[in-house]
Amino acid sequence: MRLILGSTSLYRRELLTRLRLPFDVERPEVDESPLPGEAPRDLAIRLARAKAAAVAARHPDAWVIGSDQVAELDGRPLGKPGNAVAARAQLASMASRDVVFHTGLCVVRAGDREHVECDRTVVRFRALEVDEIARYVDAEQPFDCAGSFKSEGLGITLFDAIETVDPTALIGLPLIATARLLRAAGFALP
Repeated sequence: MRLILGSTSLYRRELLTRLRLPFDVERPEVDESPLPGEAPRDLAIRLARAKAAAVAARHPDAWVIGSDQVAELDGRPLGKPGNAVAARAQLASMASRDVVFHTGLCVVRAGDREHVECDRTVVRFRALEVDEIARYVDAEQPFDCAGSFKSEGLGITLFDAIETVDPTALIGLPLIATARLLRAAGFALP
């Protein structure tokens, strides 16, 4: 069976290789803007479904994985910062706070049942000083990451705790759920 990752994220690509299945990668071309009043969890699921569906429509013979992560602070979604100024501001707003990360996941093939899940991970940020934030942002430049950090790198030093059922979810693709959905779609995994 053919498998496509509907994402150009290097993080998701690296994670999916752990499952040792051959796969292709394709950009989904989906507008990631939140809808008015859309809850962060709903946004993550909608975008994961839209990404998978967009690629599946172009490749009806393939199973497609779509995934999206949305950080939530005070009920509002936090986007990817895009630059150092925004990353510093985002990290400062999260200092000494709990932030929820919703990682939507969808596995679909045109004409088949859609398999959807959403992982919920809570990150408890420690108290952060302005100079610590600046050093971190300069060191890792996490401009393409929801929440302005890379937990697989130095970002882990920003936390007091992580509450999760899947440690890979925070990086961008919950592999426990991905493996479960791929088995449901008929892929042979251990």
